[in-house]
Amino acid sequence: MDIVVVGTGYVGIVTGTCLAESGNHVICVDIDKEKIAMMESGKVPIYEPHLESLLTRNIEAERISFTTDLAAAVKSSSIVFLALPTPPGEDGSADLQYVLKVASDLAEIIEDYTVIVDKSTVPVGTADKITEIIKGQTKVPFDVVSNPEFLREGYAVDDFMKPDRVVIGTTSQRARDLMEELYKPFMRQGNRMIFMDEKSAELTKYASNAFLATKITFMNEVANYCKEVGADVDMVRRGVGTDNRIGPRFLFPGMGYGGSCFPKDVQALHKSGSEVGCHFNILKSVMDVNARQKVIMHPLMKEHFGGSLKGKKIAVWGLSFKPETDDIRQAPSLDILENLIEDGADITAYDPEAMENIKAIIGDKIKYAKRSMEALDGAEALLICTEWAAFRNPNFDKMKAAMASPTIFDGRNLYETSKMEAFGFTYHSVGRRPINA
Repeated sequence: MDIVVVGTGYVGIVTGTCLAESGNHVICVDIDKEKIAMMESGKVPIYEPHLESLLTRNIEAERISFTTDLAAAVKSSSIVFLALPTPPGEDGSADLQYVLKVASDLAEIIEDYTVIVDKSTVPVGTADKITEIIKGQTKVPFDVVSNPEFLREGYAVDDFMKPDRVVIGTTSQRARDLMEELYKPFMRQGNRMIFMDEKSAELTKYASNAFLATKITFMNEVANYCKEVGADVDMVRRGVGTDNRIGPRFLFPGMGYGGSCFPKDVQALHKSGSEVGCHFNILKSVMDVNARQKVIMHPLMKEHFGGSLKGKKIAVWGLSFKPETDDIRQAPSLDILENLIEDGADITAYDPEAMENIKAIIGDKIKYAKRSMEALDGAEALLICTEWAAFRNPNFDKMKAAMASPTIFDGRNLYETSKMEAFGFTYHSVGRRPINA
């Protein structure tokens, strides 16, 4: 099939590359000439495991190409994916200006029947808005399909190639047949292709992310209660997660959620619900709790140092909002770093992928280490913000020798409290008993 993907952000480049990998001819379109040139050379502007090698292979096979010319790309394609940003506005609602602008452009470009697939995360009713715009400008037949993405950063290629489900929102049999043919190669393991109307598909994405954010936040509330009453959140998590109605995933307590999806989508669903009288009170609580959770280690650190962090040498491991990505959007590390900088702490940070992105925001307000152990040199405490695999099994003897004081504030519960006690660390985690060396 001949396919156009408009927008080469995270969703667009993954979608385009994976569709090309299944034998389609894909043209990716973006207005950013520098980004287009970068991708033409086989470089990916984001960190995502396996994506760059996959892109290079499909460039060499001439199954994927890049351009800034939307009109030329669309004229040779029957399916156009919209993978455009929908950032939150000042009131929390999703900003649809990019999606609706491209819809207007397409109305003047399409010459034959075209399926316009909205891959962006958009509020309920967006497909109707796109349809109205295009109908007002052309008589060429077309259909608008809602096909939300469910890609996890760090696992996006696997999620696209082996999806647990593909949601397709359309009431058009012609569009349904085309989309079914397009996704068949990804259904070989019995994955589910779920067809529904456009509005239901749009809401499915928001509801999924909002539910997962709620699940994370609930467990964080449980963890905070565990600390107060002397329970162990790890034991509670295991006991709860073995209930197959609940499941073990998204029950790990920590410093809250971040990233490009959960914060934005929870906020947008809460806002769009309030506009029609459904106030989603539970989502308001989720947002409030998560904002507090991001800095939950800060008061513990101040208390440990007698109320003042001024001049204290603090090492930070992990800056991205989650492991296996360089994405720092809404990362908890940003919130707590802001507090530590304001307190006058002397901070040295390390992250396998995200340091350049942090530098672009924070600059030289903190120091940056080339290796995780280097960040510990002379540190009076270590703060862990991201659960990278490389942090899970370090040499604790070397850590203790490098640090001025063997103290860890673990915002991701990476280590067993008994092990920390045996190694002689002062150790604070989320929802578990503190260890005082």
